[in-house]
Amino acid sequence: MNETFNQYKAKVAQLWTGMGKKQKVMLGATAGVLIITVVLLTMVFSKTEYELAFQDLDSTDAAAVMSYLDSNSIPYELANSGRNILVPAANAEKVKVEAGSQGLVQNGSIGFESFASGSTPFGSTDREFDVKYRSALNGEIQRLLNGMNGVQKSNVLITLPEESAFLSTEDAEPASASIMITFKPGYRPTQKEVDGYYNLVKTSVPKLAIENITISSAEGELTASNTGGADSSTTVESHFQIQKKYESEVKRSIQQTLGPIVGLDNMVVNVSSSFNFDKKKTDEQLVKPLENNNNNGIIVSEATNSSSSTGTSGSGGVAGTGSTDVPGYQATTGGDSSSSEENSRTTNYEFNRINNQIESAPYVIKDLSISVAVDKSKLSEDAKTYVNDFLSSLVRAQLRESGQNVDDDAIIGKKISISGLTFLASDDASETSGISMTMAIGIGAAALVIIGALGFMLVKRRRKQAAEQRMLAEEVITPHKIDFATVDLEMAGNDNQMRKQLETLAKNKPEEFVNLLRTWLADE
Repeated sequence: MNETFNQYKAKVAQLWTGMGKKQKVMLGATAGVLIITVVLLTMVFSKTEYELAFQDLDSTDAAAVMSYLDSNSIPYELANSGRNILVPAANAEKVKVEAGSQGLVQNGSIGFESFASGSTPFGSTDREFDVKYRSALNGEIQRLLNGMNGVQKSNVLITLPEESAFLSTEDAEPASASIMITFKPGYRPTQKEVDGYYNLVKTSVPKLAIENITISSAEGELTASNTGGADSSTTVESHFQIQKKYESEVKRSIQQTLGPIVGLDNMVVNVSSSFNFDKKKTDEQLVKPLENNNNNGIIVSEATNSSSSTGTSGSGGVAGTGSTDVPGYQATTGGDSSSSEENSRTTNYEFNRINNQIESAPYVIKDLSISVAVDKSKLSEDAKTYVNDFLSSLVRAQLRESGQNVDDDAIIGKKISISGLTFLASDDASETSGISMTMAIGIGAAALVIIGALGFMLVKRRRKQAAEQRMLAEEVITPHKIDFATVDLEMAGNDNQMRKQLETLAKNKPEEFVNLLRTWLADE
């Protein structure tokens, strides 16, 4: 065993001795790089990758999760001042599921599960039940709000009215809710999301009106749009965006049309508009006669009545003068006969009854003005005429429903402005050109340095080659001064050993091998 080891050791030593200085350096550098690579790969593949499993935990939930991880010997790391917990990526999904099934993460709130876990065999008093119910209700609403988009955490306080047999529903105090919401950094809720917060709380608590709900954040109070006290900032912002979008579209249309004529860089377009955002609804109930019917309607019903009568008219005498007369009453005598006749006709007509419900769109253009500034050198008379005609037709088409007289050239001319100006280079362009010049100078200087370094290395290399050639020439001229490598022929026991020595010398020191051959040839 020792002899084999010594033989290998001798071979390695012989190999190392036969190498040149450059080969030894290359071998050492290769071995070092290989060792460093193996170490780095070992560190990378043996390192445990951690994945974020729990985020934005409060101290109670974080302590519960850490206790669970410690009991199951699962390594973990804390981040964000203990609010985030990272576990190995291989166990992340399993830890999330088990923690959720055990109810470890409750976001600092206690829900209705407390009734199942905290029940006692003797029950609880009404007072204890009310306190526990309110705490559970607060916790459930808090969980619902924390699940909303952009909400980081929330604090909920619900006040429920006390039930009493001596108070009517009108006399009892209403329920109320006070909520504090902390949003994620940089998040701003929309009015639709704020209304969702209010509706969520309203439907979670019985007999709770939106007017009795207060939701606040660090920036101020959040107001629902259906409480009457909501501000109209969202509506104003929406109207402003619609107006700006319309102006941008009109500007883009003008640039696409006039760009090929005068050039996009040679004109500036400004569009100003005014909108009517009022939404109107009109209900018309019209009654019209039938056409081609002498302005009459359709006969629905018709009735005819006819009556006649015949009678005799008598004349009066002296009161109480006859033998059969009653004193004080006028006596009757014979008179003329009379007759009467009455005819009536009733006709019912039905007319056209029209019910129109007209709802006008809320976005109507009230006014529009366009200003175009063109480079003076690009604005010829023909181009100016074309631009004026195009803008006039555009304004007429846009203001057709505004109620203005769009056929009047004087009115349309006041809404169009075409100016020929001399354009100057902007500050941005000058700054860009300055930066480009600086970069160009830096690149040029770097190129000069690189070229100089390459030239210096080339000159140095040529000088070294020339010096080596001179030394080689001197060695050829005066071979007696050179110490040639020799081969110990006496120590070489056979031809194989001598041949191995010659091969080793030719491989490791070719120049000395050549000199040795020259010496042998000169001796012969």
